[in-house]
Amino acid sequence: MTFLLVKYLVTAAIVVIVSEFAKANDKLGALIAALPLITLLTIIWLNFEEQPVHKIANHAFYTFWYVIPTLPMFLILPYLLNKWSFWPSLCISMCISVVIFLVYAYVLKGFGIDLL
Repeated sequence: MTFLLVKYLVTAAIVVIVSEFAKANDKLGALIAALPLITLLTIIWLNFEEQPVHKIANHAFYTFWYVIPTLPMFLILPYLLNKWSFWPSLCISMCISVVIFLVYAYVLKGFGIDLL
């Protein structure tokens, strides 16, 4: 139980720190947010919990393939924010990302990579 609490606190602290950097400096905040901090923490937590190496490797492998179709959201969201308010822009960009992901997963399945 203590380890779970430590995991929550460390992970939450990193998210808060990144958001504070983003408030102070757009570029620095974006750079830090672009680092795969959550993925690295997840891999570290899996290792601490003595998960099998193949589970950690699978996590890294699938994370790579899941990141690619989400990248367009970071171009779509700023475009939409210039036209609409925050929540509609965020929801629309997320919906577009889901559609992109589904098409992407369908294409990759033809290459033997099953994301769904």
